[in-house]
Amino acid sequence: MAAAEPTGFDQLISRLREVVQRLESGELTLEQSLEIYEEGVSLARKGQHLLATAERRVEILVSTSGGVEVAPFDPKTTEPGP
Repeated sequence: MAAAEPTGFDQLISRLREVVQRLESGELTLEQSLEIYEEGVSLARKGQHLLATAERRVEILVSTSGGVEVAPFDPKTTEPGP
């Protein structure tokens, strides 16, 4: 019983949370666990791809908007890196 394919990042994360909850429930057979685990791995890969694509888009936008230097994102601060 496969769920509808998530179309956006938020939907993907929501479905991934559902997958984790089902796996943690302990109520699945081995075969069901393997099937849902595979779905979770697929969702995680798609999420990584979406994030990498978004990062490239931001870098392109920053680098083409008036010669601004592209700096790596620093999650500890809201200021751009060096």
